[in-house]
Amino acid sequence: MTSNGFPIVRALALELGKLEMPVVLRYDIARITWHLYKAQVYEGQPLKIKRAALDTRTFTNIERKLQNDAVLKSLQGLPDRAAYSLIGANVTDRSAIICSIDPFCYLSHLSAMEFHGLTDRMPEQIYVSTPRGSDWTIFAEEKMEKDLGKDFEVYRKSGLPLLRRTTITKIGHRSVHRYASIHPGAFRIIKGSPIRVATIGRTFLDMLRKPDLCGGIAHVIQVFKKYAAINKRLIFDELDQHGAPIDKVRAGFILEEICQIRDPRINAWSIFAARGGSRRLDPAADYEPNFSERWMLSINIATSDEEL
Repeated sequence: MTSNGFPIVRALALELGKLEMPVVLRYDIARITWHLYKAQVYEGQPLKIKRAALDTRTFTNIERKLQNDAVLKSLQGLPDRAAYSLIGANVTDRSAIICSIDPFCYLSHLSAMEFHGLTDRMPEQIYVSTPRGSDWTIFAEEKMEKDLGKDFEVYRKSGLPLLRRTTITKIGHRSVHRYASIHPGAFRIIKGSPIRVATIGRTFLDMLRKPDLCGGIAHVIQVFKKYAAINKRLIFDELDQHGAPIDKVRAGFILEEICQIRDPRINAWSIFAARGGSRRLDPAADYEPNFSERWMLSINIATSDEEL
């Protein structure tokens, strides 16, 4: 504890800048401050701090100082102090903002299609996939344990901000559609950015499962016809690893009958065709008598170019 040395607020501002994030969670500000207090030094210089350990009152004062210095700025549309934009940060990229606020979400469905150049549509909403509530909480606990190590329980008992889900319904003028999945999706992190986006293979799988979130079944068919051939290896790998039997049956029909792609891996999926029941190509539409005998599937969509 020293009254002379490198100012803690300045050290914190520098560390926040290293995150290269447009938006920072209150939890992240607190955990970085915690580590600075524990280290007691910054870049070889003693830190100027008034208390030996960080408590909620001290943290609130530091937080307020950062706001007064314009290092942190509150974001509209979010619960009070849930997250802040950083000084000089580009806050026009809505996708980067939402991926900063929810560390476990990623762009999916029509937003992923747009990102990968699979659609020329400009989504009015931002589509993201995120773990369902109980799973999200587990991931948050695991992340905090990793961030804080053996200090986690002491940190928790101190009353400092924890990593909690922030409900986001709109960023700027764009609504956010959150899809809570029971299965963690395959995504990649964009270098030099907080953005995470579903892989191309997973994006095609999502089109089969939730065409209503991908511009509708007619648009999904158009995208498959235009882009499936050049991405078939990625599609095959994703379906083989993560596709359910119904996903493989739907993909088999579209790839074979509509895209006219022939491949032994597609042919292997025919074993998942099952007689009986009410399997439909479009899961959101009613059952239709137009039926594929090979794929045991109700073809409840329009398939001609004129209709699409």
